Amino acid sequence: MDLEKIGKFIAESRKKKNITQQELAEKLGISDRTIGNWENGRNMPDISLFKPLCNELDITLNDLISGEKVSEKEYQEKLEENIVNTIDYSNKKIKRIKLIYKLFIIFIILTLLSLSIVFEIDITRMRNNEPVFFSTWGFKYAPPVNIDDVNIENVIKKYLIEEDEKNNHYENEKSFAAMKIYLINEDLNNKYYVYAWVLQEQYYLENGEIFRNASSSIPYKFELIKKNSKFIVKNYDIPRDGSYYVKDMKKIFPNSVLRDVDNIHIDGTIERLSLEIENEVNLYFHKEA
Repeated sequence: MDLEKIGKFIAESRKKKNITQQELAEKLGISDRTIGNWENGRNMPDISLFKPLCNELDITLNDLISGEKVSEKEYQEKLEENIVNTIDYSNKKIKRIKLIYKLFIIFIILTLLSLSIVFEIDITRMRNNEPVFFSTWGFKYAPPVNIDDVNIENVIKKYLIEEDEKNNHYENEKSFAAMKIYLINEDLNNKYYVYAWVLQEQYYLENGEIFRNASSSIPYKFELIKKNSKFIVKNYDIPRDGSYYVKDMKKIFPNSVLRDVDNIHIDGTIERLSLEIENEVNLYFHKEA
């Protein structure tokens, strides 16, 4: 179909009837802008409007689709041609609508997929107390407390303090431990491997003043077992000093932990552990006093 030719024919037929676009639009129950689009060849009237439009313009359906007045001699030939053209135009329109529909569905699916990925990332960030992409998901996430993790940390601290206090040099000397756990792995034999950075310090009280006797800040790999719902420290491993340190660290710790440990002196962890011990020291010796 020649949309431009049909548009010009609609305009000419309307003007011959001496009616405006607005008047024709009102008769057909559509907007005058739609009439303008037809007459400018931008699109075709909807098939449901073919007959009402022809009636208002005193033209035949054959005339409308041909874009001109069809003589009686050419009527049958044009009719067959126009039927074919109408079917072809309808098929193309249907295909175009289907394509738009498919693209819309694909867009919706991709949008939902993208949102679900970002949502999952944000949930992970919330669990790790990290900044999220969106702050308006509509709810706040409160990560559940893993009691086993808490128990493991307490058991390790108690173990380290008891081992340290076996070698106390002062009567009122007290050992303290603070730690940051990076990873806890459980194997099939019910063994737990804990990768952590531990700060240990020993303090004593003399003449009402608190003094620090010793301090160590070391990465540990602990091996624990769980027996009757209780955790027991069975062994631990630490890197050697000097030239062996880097080699031992790679041997003892997984790569994911190594990356975090490398930042131990710049990410504020040491300061936080020191503050934790300082608070415990003050509470302990003030209680003793």
